Amino acid sequence: MIAAIGKSWGQLVFHSTASALDYIFRTRRRLDDAPRGLDEDTRDTATTRKLLRLAEMPAAPCEFVVVTGSRGKGSVASIMARLLEALGYRVGMLTSPHLVHWNERIRVSGTMIPDDDFLRILSDLRPHIDSVTEDLHGRQYLSPQGIFLAMALQYFAEKRAEIAVLEVGRGGRFDDISVVPNRLSLFAPILLEHTALLGDTLEKIAWHKAGIISGNGVALSTAQPPAVERILRREAELQGARIHFLDDADRARLQEDSDEGQLIRMRPYGEMLLPLLGRYQIENASLAIRAVEILQVQLSASSLKDDRYIELIRAGLAQVKWFGRVQKLDQEPAIYVDGAITVPSAESFVASVRSRLSEPVAAIVGVPRDRDYSGVYQVMARVSRKLIITETDINPNTRFPLREDALRAAQALGVDARHTNSMREALDIAREIAGESGTILLAVSLMLVGETMLIWNVDTSQI
Repeated sequence: MIAAIGKSWGQLVFHSTASALDYIFRTRRRLDDAPRGLDEDTRDTATTRKLLRLAEMPAAPCEFVVVTGSRGKGSVASIMARLLEALGYRVGMLTSPHLVHWNERIRVSGTMIPDDDFLRILSDLRPHIDSVTEDLHGRQYLSPQGIFLAMALQYFAEKRAEIAVLEVGRGGRFDDISVVPNRLSLFAPILLEHTALLGDTLEKIAWHKAGIISGNGVALSTAQPPAVERILRREAELQGARIHFLDDADRARLQEDSDEGQLIRMRPYGEMLLPLLGRYQIENASLAIRAVEILQVQLSASSLKDDRYIELIRAGLAQVKWFGRVQKLDQEPAIYVDGAITVPSAESFVASVRSRLSEPVAAIVGVPRDRDYSGVYQVMARVSRKLIITETDINPNTRFPLREDALRAAQALGVDARHTNSMREALDIAREIAGESGTILLAVSLMLVGETMLIWNVDTSQI
């Protein structure tokens, strides 16, 4: 074991987040100058398994829940963690990507890991990481996500987490999170995504996602397209696992919008406040609530029919916080931000705020060039007077369409558009259009969402 729980025996090697991240991504950079290829050809969880074995992890008893999907998996993880905390559990959470701080990826009881612990745990892990990486050659690498997983597991052990909710980064079958034996695997909606890395058919993508199902475990999924459901059922059968898909009786229903979020109704909880504005969050909340019920039964905990249990779930849901997903940032003009960089997510964003819009509306759009940015432009232009296209250079691995390509795509749609390289300038332009009484919608990548968190000084350390 790398350290006694709550203590460190090693010398502090890393003294800044920058040096720590440079080390974490050291071997992954071998792929920067070459085409990636499909995950099954380029990703290998054996290195992460070796790291965890050397570090003797998991280091303490803990129940694991793994969440995958194409949209909403981070929201499902955060909602479920909050509900479990309301029931009295100490809960760890591992998610990606982050918005402002890398530490946001690792949380216990909603609070991100402090810098000192982040650097200390990585320093303690370094001998094991070096032992793994010294045998690598060519394009082999130790996944940064595998290192974050090892750091998270150690931190969870130190903080005595009883349950950990882990969000898959991409795919599932070849994702480092899949190496953790889970009691429960969850599936948010599965869509065609990351086709260059996962494959160009829905069936292939579903096959990747299905890889998180553990032998003799339980899987729970939102309603999926027939092709996806077939793949998930087949994988569950192969693993000897039970799988259930949410039906109408399992789901919450929208009652009405409120100033704090959405009022929903769900059996047996009655009317509840969901303090998230996205319509898609109703399905995510339904999945999380039913998942907690399954886990309660597995742990032989309190009765699901107990009035106290129902009240705790209602109270926990009302305390959910998840940044950058149809989040209201300001008033006069009203400003809403969402990580909507696909056509379905942009449509969902618009549907979620339609009843809250006041004219005139301006839309700021920042969509990477490997997405259907033209399609997103079209969706956002339907409800806005002007489109302001923007980008960021925070992550050099994420590239946005060239200015001329972006404007050409907008003009081909007959959209009134302008381009700027700065989010702050984009906001200035949008405010001139919206005035004090209008609305500004930001459909942007999570990196740009992170910029808005900094602009509005949002504290993302606690959820």
